[in-house]
Amino acid sequence: MPVQCGMQRNASLRGSEGAATAPILVLLFGGVLLGALDIAIVGPALPAIQAELALDSRQSAAIFSIYILFGLIGAPLLASLSDSFGRRRVYIGCLALFGAGSLVVAAAPSLGVLLAGRAIQAVGAGGTLPVASAVIADTFPIERRGRALGLIGAVFGIAFALGPVIGGILLSFSWRWLFVVNLPLVVALIGMSVALLEDRGSEARRRFDAQGAGLLALGLAALAFGASRVGSASSGLAGIGAGPAAAFAVAAAALLLFWRAERRAEAPIVEPRLLESRQMRIIGLLGLATGLAEASMVFLPTLAVNALDVSASRASFMLLPLIGALIAGSIIAGRALDRVGARPVIQLGMALTMLGLLLFALLPLSTPSFYAAGLTVGFGLASLLGAPLRFAALEEGGQAARGASQGLLTVCLGAGRLFGASMTGGIAATAAVAVAGYRQAMLAIAIGCGLALVTSAWLAIGVAGSRRHEAR
Repeated sequence: MPVQCGMQRNASLRGSEGAATAPILVLLFGGVLLGALDIAIVGPALPAIQAELALDSRQSAAIFSIYILFGLIGAPLLASLSDSFGRRRVYIGCLALFGAGSLVVAAAPSLGVLLAGRAIQAVGAGGTLPVASAVIADTFPIERRGRALGLIGAVFGIAFALGPVIGGILLSFSWRWLFVVNLPLVVALIGMSVALLEDRGSEARRRFDAQGAGLLALGLAALAFGASRVGSASSGLAGIGAGPAAAFAVAAAALLLFWRAERRAEAPIVEPRLLESRQMRIIGLLGLATGLAEASMVFLPTLAVNALDVSASRASFMLLPLIGALIAGSIIAGRALDRVGARPVIQLGMALTMLGLLLFALLPLSTPSFYAAGLTVGFGLASLLGAPLRFAALEEGGQAARGASQGLLTVCLGAGRLFGASMTGGIAATAAVAVAGYRQAMLAIAIGCGLALVTSAWLAIGVAGSRRHEAR
C-alpha cells in the first residue's frame, strides 16, 4: 500500500508539473511562431509591395535576405544576454523588438524604411527560439524536455503551412495588415511573459561584450553578402568576382578577430569553451548541413513548375505532404529523444534527409516521386530542426551557457541556410537546363549530409549521459 500511495503521489506531482508548464509552453510556442510566420507570410504579399513601392526583383529579394541576416545576428546576442540578465527580461525584449519592427514595416513609406523595420523584427525574432529553448531547459523536468522542444521545433512547419493562407486573407485589405496584426499578439505575449516567466539568469552581472557583438555582426553580414553574390556573379560557380572575394576576406578577418576577442571577454557572446568543445563543433557541423538541406527546399516549387509542368499555385500545394511530415515528425522525434537519446534520432534524421535529396536528384521526376521524396526529407528534417540538435547543444553547453549554446546552434543553422540558398541558386543559374541544375545542387547537398552523417558517429550524447550530466 505505501508503494502504491507513493506511485500515486508521484503521478500527481507529474500531473501538477504538466499543468504548471502548459501555459509557459503556449507562451513560448506563440513567440517563436510569430517570428517564423513573418518569413512565410511575406511571400504572397510581394507583388502588392512591389507595385506600391515600385520595386524590382532584386529589391524584393532583399526583404527576405535582410530578415535572415539580422535573425542570425540577433540569435547569439540575445541568447547570451539571457544567461546574464534573465530569461524573462530578454524574452520580453525579443517580443518588443519584433513588435516595434512590425510597426515600422506597416507604416513604411519607402523600401529603406521597410528594410529597417524588417531588420528590427528579425533581431527580436532571432532571439525568441534560442531563449525559448533555454527557458524549457530551466523549467521542464528532463524527461519532458524532448517533447517540449519537439513541439517548439514543429513551429516552422506550421508557419509555412499557415503563412500563405493567412497572407491571402489579409491581402484582401492591404499588405500592411500582415504586420499590423502582429501588434496585439505581441502585447498579449508580453503580458503572459510578465506573469509566467522567472527572471532566471546568472547571479553575477557581467559587462556586455560590445566588441564581440560588433565583430560578429560584421562577420555575418560580410558572409551573407558574399554568399548572396556568388550565385549571381557573371562567372557563376567557376569563379568568384571581386565583390564576393572582398566580402569573404572581410568576413574571415572579422571572425578571426571575434574569436580572439571572445577569449579575452569578461562575458563573451559565444563561450570559448563551446568553440573548443569537439562535441559542440560536431553539433555545429550538423547544424550547417541541416541548414543547407532546409534551404534547398525553398526551390522545390520552382522545380515542380519546370519539371512537372504544373501551375505555381499547385506547386505550392505539392509541398503540403513535406510540411505535414515536418510537423508530425518533430513531435515523434521529441518523444523518441526522451527514450533513446539524441544521437540515434539525429543520425536517422540526417540519413532520411540525405535519402530524400537523392530521390529528388536521381529518380525520374514525376508526381509520385516528388511526393515520396518530399515526405522523406520532411521526416528527416523534423529529426534535425526540432528537438534533437537543440537538446544536444543544451547538454553540451551546461546550465551556465544554455542560452549561448542555443545561439551558436542557431547561427550554424542560419549560415547553412544562407549558403544552401546561394549554392542552389548558383548551380541552377549556370546549368544549361534549370531542372538539371536544381537536381545537381540537391545531389551536392546530399553528399554534404552524408559527410555530416559520418561525423555524427562521434556524437557522444544520449539519454543516460544526459541524465548523468543533469545530476552533476
